Amino acid sequence: MMRLFTLLVWLCLVFAASTVHSAGTLTDNRIISSFALEYDLQYRVYLPEGYETLENLPVIYITDGQWYIGGGDMPAKIDEEILEGRIEPVIAVFIDNRDPHNLRDNRRNYQFFCNKDYVRFFGEELIPEIDGDFKTHADRESRVILGLSFGGLNSACFGVYAYPIFAGIAMQSPALHPVRNLYDMYSQAGKLPIKIFLSSGSVNDNTQANRRWHKHLKEIGYDVEYREIRQGHNWKNWRPLLDDVLQTYFSVQN
Repeated sequence: MMRLFTLLVWLCLVFAASTVHSAGTLTDNRIISSFALEYDLQYRVYLPEGYETLENLPVIYITDGQWYIGGGDMPAKIDEEILEGRIEPVIAVFIDNRDPHNLRDNRRNYQFFCNKDYVRFFGEELIPEIDGDFKTHADRESRVILGLSFGGLNSACFGVYAYPIFAGIAMQSPALHPVRNLYDMYSQAGKLPIKIFLSSGSVNDNTQANRRWHKHLKEIGYDVEYREIRQGHNWKNWRPLLDDVLQTYFSVQN
């Protein structure tokens, strides 16, 4: 009798899970050989549920993509936001910062410090491949780039160097100090046609530096979506704000 009861409970849970939540799909790693960077990279692509019937989808490009998949569980968060009707269906491209042939070789310090070759890789190689292989809305207004820490710095760099191809830059806890002229770069460029999301933890997360960065962007004229959370430089900070990032750019009200 107890076994029958247990089986019935399990079947109810399986049925509930299958009826309440249906997920998108995440591709296996895809290799791309970059002429701009002179090495191979890998990435994975999230496709929303019902992708086969959809057209002209916006795309969010995510650096440190393997961390956003693992520590951030971002595909599940995108599923949830779409399912609850808070955002429109979106494609997500998770770019791995590591050498695909030697995962111990982390290239983020080389790639993320306003590296113009990395910008070229996106503009001339990665984006054309994604637009060619998937049903994207292939214009800058439908593209966002997201990163954390040095990846957040990379998003800031793309705000100046890659605004012709990205309309949205999202920075989680950006570590800006390796590019000392970033403030001057933004001041000299003036207000560009980009939509900015910026977040920071308030505990050991370069908080004062990110508050100054927020103030500087506002002085230039940007209307920044700013979030500050009482956490440190970790996923307890970044993961709870992923819905804010997604709703900033892909809200059904936008």
